[in-house]
Amino acid sequence: MTESYLAPAASHRYVLDLVREADRDRFLGALFAPEPARSDLLALLAFDLELARTRSVTREPLLARIRLEWWREAVAEAAGDGRPRAQPIVESLSEMLRRRRDLPPDGLMDLIGAREEEIDGPIDVARVGRALADFQLAVLGLADAASRRAARAVSTARLTEAGPERDALIAEARALRRNVDAKALPVLLPALSLGGMSLWRKPLAYWWAAKRGRY
Repeated sequence: MTESYLAPAASHRYVLDLVREADRDRFLGALFAPEPARSDLLALLAFDLELARTRSVTREPLLARIRLEWWREAVAEAAGDGRPRAQPIVESLSEMLRRRRDLPPDGLMDLIGAREEEIDGPIDVARVGRALADFQLAVLGLADAASRRAARAVSTARLTEAGPERDALIAEARALRRNVDAKALPVLLPALSLGGMSLWRKPLAYWWAAKRGRY
């Protein structure tokens, strides 16, 4: 049986600060999840941000693959019995995976695999969007079809350039509003920012939208 594990407080702080600075929209959305799901979502988002940095860290395909392989090994260890690697994101993921045994690390491996395709060509936004959205909903304990479809659309739209395709994805997600589970809002609220919104308005706009079940 996998032993429980608590990440250091400094690791949780690192993850929170990273997501808040690098991705304000998804950070604000995650704040609407109750604990401990909120911390788990932030750990997942920090992991996604770290994977997304691969192409900016190195242009050499071999080094990029080595970097992603490091993360594969780190995730496997995070879900195991031993002490996880002394890296804040890994430690936070380990706490999540060992507390939530219903969350298989395969979902994180799928996200790594989706990002690996970007090494040799353009990112498959649909594959990355699906992999991330599915794990986010799993963290929130959701598996209904409407929430999954809406979350995948929002996650994919975030990776899509502004234009008709992105607009169609957002419209698809919003058309499902009456059927999605309200607990999915932390994943869906970032859709508000894809249409353009000033930084100072976002916290209040997210709060008001959440109150009305909109995104």
